Order: sequence, then C-alpha cells, then structure tokens
Amino acid sequence: MTIPPFYITTPIYYVNDVPHLGHAYTTIAADALARFHRMHGDDTWFLTGTDEHGQKIDQAAAKRGVSPKQLADEVVVRFQETWKRLDVANDDFIRTTDQRHKDVVTEMWKRIEGAGDIYEGSYAGWYCIPCEVFYPETQLEDGKGDEKCCPIHKSPVTWVEEPSYFFAMSKYQERLLQHIADHPDFIQPENYRNEVVAFVKSGLRDLSVSRTTFKWGIPVPGHPEHVIYVWIDALTNYISALGLPGSERYERFWPATCHLIGKDILRFHAVYWPCMLMSAGLPLPKTIFAHGWWTVRGEKISKSLPATRVDPVQLADDVGADALRYFLLREVPLGNDGDFSYEALLGRFNAELANDLGNLINRCLTLTGKSADGKVPEPQAQPAGDAHEQLAACARKVAVEARAAYESYAPSRALESIWALVREANTYVNTTQPWKLAKQPDAAAELAYVLRAALEAIAWVARMVWPVMPEKATAILAQVGAGDAAPTWPEPDSWSRDLPAGAAVARPDPLFPRIDADGAKTLLAKWIPADATTDAEAKPQAEAKPAGPTITFDEFKKLELRVAQVLSAEPVPKTKKLLRLQVDVGEEQPRQVVAGIAEAYEPAALVGKKVILVANLAPATIRGVESRGMILAAGDKQILGLSGLDNDVPAGTIVR
Repeated sequence: MTIPPFYITTPIYYVNDVPHLGHAYTTIAADALARFHRMHGDDTWFLTGTDEHGQKIDQAAAKRGVSPKQLADEVVVRFQETWKRLDVANDDFIRTTDQRHKDVVTEMWKRIEGAGDIYEGSYAGWYCIPCEVFYPETQLEDGKGDEKCCPIHKSPVTWVEEPSYFFAMSKYQERLLQHIADHPDFIQPENYRNEVVAFVKSGLRDLSVSRTTFKWGIPVPGHPEHVIYVWIDALTNYISALGLPGSERYERFWPATCHLIGKDILRFHAVYWPCMLMSAGLPLPKTIFAHGWWTVRGEKISKSLPATRVDPVQLADDVGADALRYFLLREVPLGNDGDFSYEALLGRFNAELANDLGNLINRCLTLTGKSADGKVPEPQAQPAGDAHEQLAACARKVAVEARAAYESYAPSRALESIWALVREANTYVNTTQPWKLAKQPDAAAELAYVLRAALEAIAWVARMVWPVMPEKATAILAQVGAGDAAPTWPEPDSWSRDLPAGAAVARPDPLFPRIDADGAKTLLAKWIPADATTDAEAKPQAEAKPAGPTITFDEFKKLELRVAQVLSAEPVPKTKKLLRLQVDVGEEQPRQVVAGIAEAYEPAALVGKKVILVANLAPATIRGVESRGMILAAGDKQILGLSGLDNDVPAGTIVR
C-alpha cells in the first residue's frame, strides 16, 4: 500500500527583519496542517526557511557594518528559535545561502536556458527594493514631490537601468491559463484564483531575471557579472530542500501538496513560479493557498508604528504557545484578512479555553475522582434519554466535519466544529447531573456511562485539537487516562469505547487558568507601549452627537436582533458602497442582505464573521437587489466597525 505524501511549505522569510505576527501565523497554520496529516499516517514533510539574498539584504547589512552573510547568520537564529518556542515541528529548514540550494538554483537556470527561454537584453524601470519587484508606472502611487511609491510598502521606488537576462514568461500565458482551468484546486481560495486569472489574461510580459547593480546573490552560470533574480532564487527553495530531480526525497515529495503563502506574494507563486517550472520541464505544485493580511488594531504591521509590532514569543511566554496558536487559527478563516487585538486574544482565552474547555475538564476529573475512585469506568450500555444520544451524535458528526475542514485548509472551521462538541459536553454534564446519580444506588450503571462519556468527549476534543494545541492536547489526554501515545483521529464508530477502562485519571490541574481583570490589565500594559498609537488612533476622533429621542421598552421589544454569520459577500454592481451578503440567521435558508459597508470592508474579509442583524426589518429593494434585514455597524457618515460578539455564539441566537 502506497502511503500518500503531504508536502507543505511556508514562504522563506527575509532576514532583514525579526519574526512578527504575520510570519508566525503562516508557520503555525502550516504546522497544524502538517500535524493533522501526520496523525493520519500520511508521508508528511513540512518545510520553512529564510531568504538571504537580494539587494535589501545587502543594504541592511551595509547599514549595520557587517557582511550580508554575517547578518543572515545572526537573524536566522531568531527565526529558528521562534519556531521552537511556538512548538513548530518543521522537518527541514532551508537557507538560500546553503550550498545545496545554490546547486539546485544553478540547475534550474540551466534547465530554463536549455529550453530556449533565457535571452539577453537591458531593462529600465521603477524598482521596489523591499518587494524585489519592478512596477509599471501605472501601478505606482504618488509620494512627496515627484516621488513614485510602491503600492504595497508605500516607500519610494528607484529608477533602475541595467543589462539583464530575461525569461520568456509570455510564452507560457495560455498554457498557465489552461492549467488553472483544468485544476480548480491549483489556486485557493477562489477569489484569489479569479484575481490571478484576470492578471494573466491581461497579458504576461517577459521577466527580467538577473541584476548587475549588486553582487549578493547566486551568479548566473557562465556570466558571473550577473546575479540570479531573487524570485528565481527564492522560489526554487521548494525543490532545493528536496534535492535535484531524480533524488530520493524529490521523487518522494515533489510536486508539493501545498505552498501556503500570504496574498502579497501570490503573483510570484501563482504566475512566475508555474511558468518557470513549465519551462524547466518540472511538475507544478498541487495547490497554492493564499491567506490574507493581519492588521493590528486596524493598521498594517509596520516598523514605523510600534503599536503594530506584535512579538509572538512574548505572547507565547505570557499566555502559552498553544493558546496563541489556538487564537490565531480560530480567530480568522484561513484565506481572509484579520485584525489582531490583545483584548480579543484575552477574550478567547477566557471564554473558550479557560471557561468552555478548562471548566469541562476540571468538573469531569473532580466527578470521576469522587464517584469512580479516579478511574475510567467500564463501558456500559447507553441508557435511555435524549442527552446521551445527542452527545454521541454530536461527537460522531464533529469527527467527520473537523476532519473535512482540516483537509480543506480550514483550521478555523475545524476548531469551530470541535467547540460544538465542547459545548455539547458541557450541556451533557449539566443535563445528566452525575453528582445526583452518585447518590442513587440503582443508578450506578448510568453514572458509569455518564462519567465515561464525558471523559470520552474530552479525549475526542483533545485528539482533534492536537494539530493546533499539541502540548495542551497531550496533557489533556494524559489527565483523562488516555496515556501518552501519539494521538490518532477519533473514528465515528468508536464512540465511548476508546478510553482504557480502569485507567487512572489525574486530579484537576487547570491547563488554562483564567486571566482576571487585574491580570489582563497587567498584560495589556506589558504588551502595548505606553506611547504607542496607530495611525487610526492618531486621527481626530469623530465628534460625539447628542442622543436621539427616547423610546419605551415596549418599542424596543419590537426589534428582533439576531446573530448572523456571513456566508458570502460580493459587490453590488455599479455601486461603491454596497455589498450583497448571504447570511445564516438560524433559518432553513440563508438570507440576502444589502449593506453599505463596501468602502470599509473587502468582501473576502467578511466571510465567516458573526454580526448583529435586525431580522424583522421590512424587506426592501436596494439598487435592484432585495434586502431582508440590516447589519448593525458603528459610524455615521463613515463605517468604523461592525457589531461584534465576545464569544462564539451560534447563528440565529436572539440578541436582547
């Protein structure tokens, strides 16, 4: 039997910076997906690493008064130590200064050149050093005076004229479009696939692939006055970590299963890289999955704004690596943009880890210690009663749903499903009341079933959450008597039979101690510099408006407010402010709602969000689109934010 391969990669990170929230998010997500596949016995390989060549590394080193290699050697340690602190279990770490990498990059160049796709010319254009990209003038933004600025970094670009070798990328335009059409999973999510298709259809140009104005890079074979363009150099790491084509590891894992990347480098991975591979005669990766950007308190992460510089190691030290991993993967669906706030981190920690899961574990361990001599009870026949069947059905359903979500690169959805079992287990304990059963001599069998079922539910949760929280999940399994063997995914037909009867359970030892108000205040003061403000916070605040006329309580009761989850979002044609939303409000069919929030929110960033909906508003037709409800939002003439919830509440829940 052939074991399926699963080869997942992160981008390689530039060594002119220290690891930040964005780096941590991508790497933790890749690690969780790799751990999930290892659980299922897949032949798994997880690669990350550092990009150490290019002009911006050269310039950063010069400012420090060290060689580029010295700078790289110093900074790379920070990345390696950060991944260890965040419990990232990568199988390999590639550096573009490794000789094994240089050898494969040289071979890649020769293959592309051998295909007749490299030619000599000269290049003149606007170059962004942080992006390592030439931009057409039509894409640039105006800066101070006559300055032209990068559309991504907003920093000035440089006019560059130099001899260059070119890659005949335009030759592969139609072939790439056909590959995307034939392989729907090649670029995910769908909105990014559509973006790439539109870009390619607009016309591919040949690509400048060498530089002569600096020397920090891999020399062009036979032409050492040129260094290979950083994107050929960097992208080839996905192969160089495996070895040359024909080597054992290359044959075992290539093509890659998934390149997990940030959306800012989508074009390089979904256009440049496939064209290079086609030219080199090598298979294309199966999936390129782009996730969104994290902002911090509404602002893009920036060196110039201290308030946006979130230190993942500091957070891991203060709340635990697993709690940070859980928050990042639960807070935002992979693929969407997300906004980070320390308050949201503390809120999820207390509500979901300390309260929902932590209290469940502590209650069940205490009850087992008092009523079953601290041991896992023997299996019993399922007693009559809806509560027992509801817990069993929920566990089986979640095992299927969460597995499918992980397989679909949706860890947030997997965690949301798993927490449905956490909530159901809490309800089960409240409903069955084992403390009362313990006082009834004729209820011994039912008590044993209840305690075992509750412990089983906890064990199932721990096994399913292990890819995200490996340390805490392992500790939970040991506490409920499951031992310390490597966790496996629970099978739906094994419900209530997994735990070994008679195994000792631990005494309650809170794994997620609740952070009280004083503790939260101390942490926030530690994390947020006293003089740090974001650009948004520095702007003048809107003037407070006087309150409107009062209403009676009976008038207020006429409003039906419900929790709504956004299922899809798209612009209303020929409008600037309107989005058409499909929302789940707990009814049999989703509702369509038109919301005037397009200038404040990208459609993709809304998918998965839970908001407050005025559900009994009379239907209206807005710009030809029927709207059945109104989303609550903050702001008068300008949308400042959407109404939110401090806990994970099911869609359709009444708000009062």
